[in-house]
Amino acid sequence: MHTTLTAHVGKDVFVRPSPVAMVWQGPGTRHQAMAVPGVTLGSGDVLVEVELATVCGSDVHTVLGHREAATPLVLGHEQVGRVVAVGGPVTAMDGTLLVAGMRVVWSVVVSCGVCDRCSADLQQTCRRRATYGHDRVHRGWELSGGFATHVELLEGTAIVIVGETPPAAVFAPASCATATAIAALDAAGRDLTGTAVLVTGAGMLGLTVTAIATDAGARVVVSDPDPARRSLAGRFGAVATVDPAAGEAEHLDLARLAAGVEGFPVALEVSGEVSGIDAAIGALSIGGTAVLVGSESPGAPLGIDAERIVRGLLTVRGVHDSRPRDLQRAVDFLTGAWRRYPFAELVGAEFALDDVDEALVAAASGAFPRVGVRP
Repeated sequence: MHTTLTAHVGKDVFVRPSPVAMVWQGPGTRHQAMAVPGVTLGSGDVLVEVELATVCGSDVHTVLGHREAATPLVLGHEQVGRVVAVGGPVTAMDGTLLVAGMRVVWSVVVSCGVCDRCSADLQQTCRRRATYGHDRVHRGWELSGGFATHVELLEGTAIVIVGETPPAAVFAPASCATATAIAALDAAGRDLTGTAVLVTGAGMLGLTVTAIATDAGARVVVSDPDPARRSLAGRFGAVATVDPAAGEAEHLDLARLAAGVEGFPVALEVSGEVSGIDAAIGALSIGGTAVLVGSESPGAPLGIDAERIVRGLLTVRGVHDSRPRDLQRAVDFLTGAWRRYPFAELVGAEFALDDVDEALVAAASGAFPRVGVRP
């Protein structure tokens, strides 16, 4: 879509044709289109036209009623787009002044940068945070999610400029899947060179973790029950894959054998399944670290063996969302890696904005690591 606009810096922006957001009212309802004729930008705000949005697993969990959400809501928090207007001088993460036409991605969370959590490097949990695709639509911030023609980026959003050559399918998931993968590997807290790493789950997040860890020098073994996903994991650098259907003890033995280790120093759980969590902790070597990433929705209680954690000197860490620097590193990684790993192929189907409900059904089927929504 080509847009024309009339803008007054820091004041009103009028886009023609009018921006449209798809509004969700709750489980069992279809999205409804909402036109937003005018947008008022604050001095640190940016209006972006969406090139491509992708459907995250959390979007699916929300529409299925598996996680609480304040409605009405504009879903979507993985996207790439172009700057249309700025409310005043706004800089990207690298210090570049943003101007119309720049291709950008942005953080899921808007953070204040000064509260105790932001000061503790936990910007994703900012006490004053706003969240794209998760916060209730309200007057003055109607363009608050990626399932729209445009998104209004609020002051406090981390914005990263991306290159023109990589396809939109490469960069759209950066703000969530790729940045979270970066944060998860950072939480492992060690140099990955020569390190055996177990990844439980080979969806979008698991494949991304596998590629990043492989680039960092790790030997990655991926566990997933789907043979197609196991095959795909090999294209993202996995040295071996195992099927958890073989039984926990048997498939962990196979994973250790494939890696040539008695136990894994690092395990990353990205499936959200209790069996995956058990496997990730059970596979660790003495002093190992399990990073739990996939459990974003309420699940069954865990039967964790506390004695094993204590005697094994194990560390179990949780990662949710990411920090601004994780997004910058995610873009840096994708810029260099998209030709070596088939990230562009992970968006297996695309739907028009009006067909966002069908896109969510396709995403829920699990047939593709990601489904795209293209305004």
